Amino acid sequence: MSEIKAIPRLSQDRGHDDHGWLKTFHTFSFATFQDFGHERYGALRVINEDRVAAHTGFGTHSHREFEIFSYVVEGELEHKDSMGNTEVLKRGDIQLTSAGMGISHSEKAHGDRPVHFLQIWSLPSPSRLPPKYFTRHFSDAEKQDAWVRVVANVDAEGVQKDLREGSKQGEGPAPVQSPLTMYATLLNQGKSLSQAMKGPKGYVHVVMRSGYNEGAANGATIRVAGQTLREGDGAYLHVPFASDVMIENIGDRVAEVILFDLE
Repeated sequence: MSEIKAIPRLSQDRGHDDHGWLKTFHTFSFATFQDFGHERYGALRVINEDRVAAHTGFGTHSHREFEIFSYVVEGELEHKDSMGNTEVLKRGDIQLTSAGMGISHSEKAHGDRPVHFLQIWSLPSPSRLPPKYFTRHFSDAEKQDAWVRVVANVDAEGVQKDLREGSKQGEGPAPVQSPLTMYATLLNQGKSLSQAMKGPKGYVHVVMRSGYNEGAANGATIRVAGQTLREGDGAYLHVPFASDVMIENIGDRVAEVILFDLE
């Protein structure tokens, strides 16, 4: 039987910019960072790990034909958009904007603290859809040594595609118009966790929780498919049919891990 293969995408090899108000890492080509070996993977087009200083942020700008979701790690993120949505997102929140035929929005650090979040874009399967906005909340308690499905395709089982806001356990993942599923976990020392994969590709990312670091990755440490990854590292997964991916925490602290199943 074939085994899952992991190709590391090391943190120090990602695109990186320090604008003062914004410190950001790019897994894929983005803005001035262009790497033709890392343009996209399946429906995934952007994974940016952003830290935005207090009282600053991304001013109003427009998107179309992208699914854009934000995973808040620390601090609070203020979102405003042209559909009239205004919201302050905190740790555990997922905010998903289905840009469709076009939307304008802003994202800024709320309050007197910086905000650390993952900004993720995926390519929608259908085009020319009306824009939509969704939020979901998943607590740290839910993620303890368990995979929590935080984003899933609109037609997947358990997805409430007409529920705009979800803040309670059991309300399901945010609905995305892309063939992907996104899972999150807080994996404790010495623990391992498996997940059945449906698609031929996957991507795993270790969130940089221990602080901003431009150099070689350190902090929480996991092993996946024989590869060792630390905070900020990721890996492309090549998945044989109906395989399970196994993540092990082999480090000295809790690892916050994101897993994408790309169908």
